[in-house]
Amino acid sequence: MELSTYAKNTWCPGCGNFGIFTALKEAVSFLIKKGIPKENFVIVGDIGCGSKIIDYLNLNSFSALHGRAIASGEGIKLGNPKLKVIVSIGDGGAYNEGISHLIHSAKRNIDITILVYDNRNFALTTSQFTATSPKGFKGKSTPEGSTENPFNPLKLMLASNATFIARGYSFKTEHLKNLIIKGIKHQGFSFIEILQPCVSFFDTTEFYNKRVYEIKETDLDSKEKALKKIEEWNYNENDKKIPIGIFYKIKKPTYLN
Repeated sequence: MELSTYAKNTWCPGCGNFGIFTALKEAVSFLIKKGIPKENFVIVGDIGCGSKIIDYLNLNSFSALHGRAIASGEGIKLGNPKLKVIVSIGDGGAYNEGISHLIHSAKRNIDITILVYDNRNFALTTSQFTATSPKGFKGKSTPEGSTENPFNPLKLMLASNATFIARGYSFKTEHLKNLIIKGIKHQGFSFIEILQPCVSFFDTTEFYNKRVYEIKETDLDSKEKALKKIEEWNYNENDKKIPIGIFYKIKKPTYLN
């Protein structure tokens, strides 16, 4: 099913968002063919480059204030539980302005899917540091380098009792597509962080290509094993391996049942 719109795409050539767009479009098309009505999908955007995806996908959409996309997605789900709500939000919106919404949405296990486009900087405003920017990151707000260490969002989600925790890579579109399908089908809060190189301000393509590997998805209900695998990469530029895939998945009652 063709889900593209007529809107002119304004992403930078080579941007990781193109891979995410392909993966999400193919995932939704697959689920529509499997019987989910197209009108039951809603994409909620934040403010940022990745959130422009709502202009390019021919689906129901809502554009939220910066950092408020997750809360808006929750409201939409509460208003109509039949909907498949997908929140497209950047690392700045999710881990800086909107971090309290992220934590509490995971805690209450509301049945929505969060896609975090993590390019590790505020790219739309021409590069300020975020919670996942590496120590020493030089941008508009830290021209001499950030003095802060990044935090690990997957560890935060595990501690917040999220019931589906995954990580994908924007240039592994088939793998990412399958993660998104599994996240949407999961009954409960689904968190998928997507490593997304920003070719204009923080091009991590070569760094990720050398380190990213797909994990074997076994014993997904073990927090101990999930934490061990999650801690293979703590957003430190010296780490040698970056695992992608599903780290943790369990069944629990959702907020609505």
